[in-house]
Amino acid sequence: MLEKDLIALSDLTPQELVSILDLADRVKAEPQRYRQSLSGQTLGMIFQKPSTRTRVSFQVGIYQLGGEGLFLSSSDLQLGRGETIADTARVLSRFVDGIMARVFAHSDIEDLARHATVPVINGLTDLLHPCQALADYQTMREQIGDLAGKKIAYIGDATNVYNSLLVGAMKLGMHCAIAAPEGYQPTPALVDRYRAEAVSETQVAAVTDDPFEAVRDAHFVYTDVWTSMGQEEERQARLEALAPYQVSSELMAAAAPGAKFMHCLPAHRGEEVTDEVADGEASIIFDEAENRLHAQKAVMLKLMGRGF
Repeated sequence: MLEKDLIALSDLTPQELVSILDLADRVKAEPQRYRQSLSGQTLGMIFQKPSTRTRVSFQVGIYQLGGEGLFLSSSDLQLGRGETIADTARVLSRFVDGIMARVFAHSDIEDLARHATVPVINGLTDLLHPCQALADYQTMREQIGDLAGKKIAYIGDATNVYNSLLVGAMKLGMHCAIAAPEGYQPTPALVDRYRAEAVSETQVAAVTDDPFEAVRDAHFVYTDVWTSMGQEEERQARLEALAPYQVSSELMAAAAPGAKFMHCLPAHRGEEVTDEVADGEASIIFDEAENRLHAQKAVMLKLMGRGF
């Protein structure tokens, strides 16, 4: 069992992180073995932001484990407006066995966890996306085995996905580089904070404005959309600033031989990535999408199950 919640990968020890990934592999290989592991349990699923992968993967996942998912949109709950987050957490804890929330402010998920008496899972905040990172690392291990000493390069705006990938890389013994223009790079304080999670003194968490430098020797090249929900007014400025950071065949060729392309989806094809790369032999983006299901089933088993 983990501690009560999954809010950030930084809350996990390296051993706990690997334990989730190992369980995700077993769940994927032997789904029938876990078919009734959460029989009769209900997962309350709070969505302030619309979603495809998060909603479907959690709802299918809890169903495949024998439980039921209850979709709760922001209009259903008026989270933090009509009722305080603390009261919402206390009330839902009387009805459901676990809460997954996809929200804007990271403080909202922290407040939910602080006041809930059932496990809370961070389905996404503006700061972090731990469930995506778990699926990503499961996918990387499927491709290359042990990740210690391997390198991931993230190209583009330092989003919540990058933040979770970085801390996961540090805990798994990987090198991690990001290439982004000034104004879109992670804060030095955040990078320093996650560098402290490194399990080896030789690990590198590099920040550069040169995408070709970032992908040098990288086994995985990762990108995300340039304009996320809530940033629509910045779209044109973002397109202009990030245009040199498109993942193209030329950029992939500068990575390590056999490097794989990754994206959390949805992709804005023709912006952060070309069709040629997204649909090419190096792309493992749909393996990542599938593994959201398996990794999240592992998280639910760890938090809501017994003996996992």
